[in-house]
Amino acid sequence: MANTVTIESKPAEGASAANKGLQVTERAVKRIRAAMAQEGISPEQGGLRLGVMGGGCSGLSYSIKFDTQPRERDRIYEFDGVRVFVDPKSFLYLHGMTLDYEETLLRQGFNFINPNSTRSCGCGSSFSS
Repeated sequence: MANTVTIESKPAEGASAANKGLQVTERAVKRIRAAMAQEGISPEQGGLRLGVMGGGCSGLSYSIKFDTQPRERDRIYEFDGVRVFVDPKSFLYLHGMTLDYEETLLRQGFNFINPNSTRSCGCGSSFSS
């Protein structure tokens, strides 16, 4: 069976995330790029893997990690040279989501802004749809 992937690029300015699958803000792209360099992951081959798994205080949890290459059937998004991989099952929950990065005195980390989430907990990494 041949490997099949879907590659989607950053939508044009003014396009909504819900219509284009997934968004990653400039702040998040910069942070992902820096972390990939620290981990020694090549942007040409690897990328950030976003996913959803069962568990967490609201029923589902976000999964975020680096991967050295896409998997068969992944959707691949590219934002200013940074690739993001999403498996088909997770895409059902992540479609329309925006990944942001926040760095304040009180909090540092990625924010998942997900219109599919009907309820989330205080940690920000667990939700239900």
